[in-house]
Amino acid sequence: MQNSYGSNIKLKIYGGSHDEKIGMTLDGIPRGHVIDTEQLYAFMARRAPGNDAYSTKRREPDVPVFISGIDGNVTNGDTIEAVIYNQNQHSSDYSSLADTPRPSHADFAAIMKYGKDVDLRGGGHFSGRLTAPMCIAGGICLQILKEHGIYVGAHIYSIGDVCDTPFDSVSISKGELDSLKTRRFTVINEAQGEKMKEAIEQARLESDSIGGVVECAAIGLPAGLGEHMFSSVEGRISSVIFGIPAVKGIEFGLGFGSAKLRGSQNNDPFFTDGNRVVTKTNNAGGILGGMTSGMPLVFRAAIKPTPSISKEQDSVSLSRMENVKLSIGGRHDPCIVPRAVPVFEAAAALAILDMMLDK
Repeated sequence: MQNSYGSNIKLKIYGGSHDEKIGMTLDGIPRGHVIDTEQLYAFMARRAPGNDAYSTKRREPDVPVFISGIDGNVTNGDTIEAVIYNQNQHSSDYSSLADTPRPSHADFAAIMKYGKDVDLRGGGHFSGRLTAPMCIAGGICLQILKEHGIYVGAHIYSIGDVCDTPFDSVSISKGELDSLKTRRFTVINEAQGEKMKEAIEQARLESDSIGGVVECAAIGLPAGLGEHMFSSVEGRISSVIFGIPAVKGIEFGLGFGSAKLRGSQNNDPFFTDGNRVVTKTNNAGGILGGMTSGMPLVFRAAIKPTPSISKEQDSVSLSRMENVKLSIGGRHDPCIVPRAVPVFEAAAALAILDMMLDK
């Protein structure tokens, strides 16, 4: 299976949800960067399962163990490799999946591609569990970006039809992004956050699940990162974002909303304070011609409802080629969105640092 990302830094992720361990290798990180391991552990804990009523009951500490690439807490220029040891697998919950694929999961396509012996325990290599090693790599990149005055943060933009207050795409502060990272449920408007929790709980009580949207921003970016066409900022960010299982769409700036406007409404007028050039609005989301404009980079990504639900669904017995009913057991998030927020920060940091190293 091919599972790597990056041009200047190269991330590879390995392992499966119910393997003894999962891990990552990260090449291209320059030597001499001091990594705050406590800060990295705190970042990993935001994604870790089993910490909230609205997440899976599978509990994993998700503490990375570094094998190479870091001496003490300083990068040495070699390949950084880190593993996470799985401790709370219930593999028997998935014994029937080789014959009866779960709707909207990778099961059927994976069996067709890799054969009936492909590992589907907990989703195997297709599981959201593999975003944990992505967060190790992204957490390191976030710390390096801070050295350059670049800060990345995200929040729950919506769950179902309940929406949070969006970022002010013209003016986003470091303090605002830092404050979001301290919140258990990552929203700007806490009253709306309570409504989101109610929507998640209602879905859970009905043996169902619910989806949503994450909004992510990066500030402090210099103008001119990226390239036109196939090496655009949008393309390089989208490539890693779609490595997050359950992501079904992405938009930058005003995104699909811009299709409803005239140019005079959508265009972002330039102005200067005598020292630098900025725009009065930021419908472009900080990207012009595939390159950063120096304005905040803002994008949103849609996450589908968790496909593993205990409500009865239609499927097929592949051995008998008969239609069957399926009710999925095991432990699953009724909503993926809350735990996905730091994963988006990690993914964005990977893409941004990779582009920074173009220079």
